[in-house]
Amino acid sequence: MSRIAVIGSGAVGSYYGARLNESGHDVNFLLRSSFDTILTNGLHIESIDGNIDLPAPNIFRNTSEIGTVDWVICALKATAMDVAQNLITPCIGEHTRIIALMNGLGVEEEFNTWFPETQIFGGLAFTCINRSDSGRVRHLDYGSVTLGHLGDDAEELNLIKELWSHSKVTTFTAPSLLAARWEKLCWNVPFNGLTVTSGGITTDVVMNDSRLRKSAEGLIHELVMVGNADLKQRKVQQSGISIQMDAEEILDTMMTRTEKMTNYRPSTMIDFVEGREMEVEAIFEAPLRRATELGLDTPLLKIITGQIHALGRG
Repeated sequence: MSRIAVIGSGAVGSYYGARLNESGHDVNFLLRSSFDTILTNGLHIESIDGNIDLPAPNIFRNTSEIGTVDWVICALKATAMDVAQNLITPCIGEHTRIIALMNGLGVEEEFNTWFPETQIFGGLAFTCINRSDSGRVRHLDYGSVTLGHLGDDAEELNLIKELWSHSKVTTFTAPSLLAARWEKLCWNVPFNGLTVTSGGITTDVVMNDSRLRKSAEGLIHELVMVGNADLKQRKVQQSGISIQMDAEEILDTMMTRTEKMTNYRPSTMIDFVEGREMEVEAIFEAPLRRATELGLDTPLLKIITGQIHALGRG
């Protein structure tokens, strides 16, 4: 079993950290604003896959108290990227590996400016999770994680599969982390975006409004186009594998999943209605910038990015 540091113990970090703790790993949670609450009340997960109660989890106010670990799970919001390096570094040893369980494009590449490529993984959660002020986490639907390695190293993927193998979390490994990132954007951009620009609505409203649904479908097509062009130009990192996403397959997957989903409030929409900084750069501006670099026309992506950016300033 491994020693793990969870950095960014919000809804996502708390849930997946608790699942790994449940499976026998030594999990240590970095907490800041919610430290006193969790110290008093414990960490409680209400989940469709079975509740977890941790009355006395291993919690810390700073990562220097945690020290070196086998795995770091960084589940910070992309808006906290400027503090990520300082938070992660005290936990890093020669053999420590890092999972960026975060939204957006270019996350692992940013980590690679601080740490060796061999140590860096990406994790993409497809799930419906919220956390209350009391520290209780509600896992409402789905819950799988797709895992990839920055260098697309198959042997490294075997190590990360083993980490999760005894947990209740369904995991998939991606031969191309870059392709997995673009696929996740095919959900994050339309559904985080439209729920915000429509005033703070839930995903079911998007699915049941013909105009909004058509916009979601159009955004998915644009993102697949840009993602495939990006994959072709970068030649899928070091693997040499020719990977292209199928637009209709991705569209069907994203729309079917969302159709079946509970009436969900995506994370960006929650940040918007609660007046917090939204993940505009990582989720919206980075893919639009990549489209521009590739010379591709993405009118819907351009519009929604501009709208989100304007709302973020407001």
